[in-house]
Amino acid sequence: MKKIVSILLLGVAIFSFAFGRPALADASAGAAVFNANCASCHAGGRNLVQANKSLSKADLEKYGMNSIEAITNQVTNGKNAMPAFKGRLKDTQIQDVAAYVLSKAESGW
Repeated sequence: MKKIVSILLLGVAIFSFAFGRPALADASAGAAVFNANCASCHAGGRNLVQANKSLSKADLEKYGMNSIEAITNQVTNGKNAMPAFKGRLKDTQIQDVAAYVLSKAESGW
């Protein structure tokens, strides 16, 4: 009986570890990533290349970029003048910077 309970507990532990919830994006960690990789074009939430597409809350909403998923996709794959950061940044760094951009947009930069 003890052996069966031990095996069940081990199975639950392995299942929980393998299929546990992913880590949430960390906006505070995203600040450092943003400053090192994005601020040259997006300082203060601006867009030095295309001024009408800033990182303001209104512009993010206008262009459908007001979610972690949308920003993560843009940062990962790039688009138009924006370079792709896939391979240069880790997935967690990209998610962190997306969370940072959303939090700063919400507060008005």
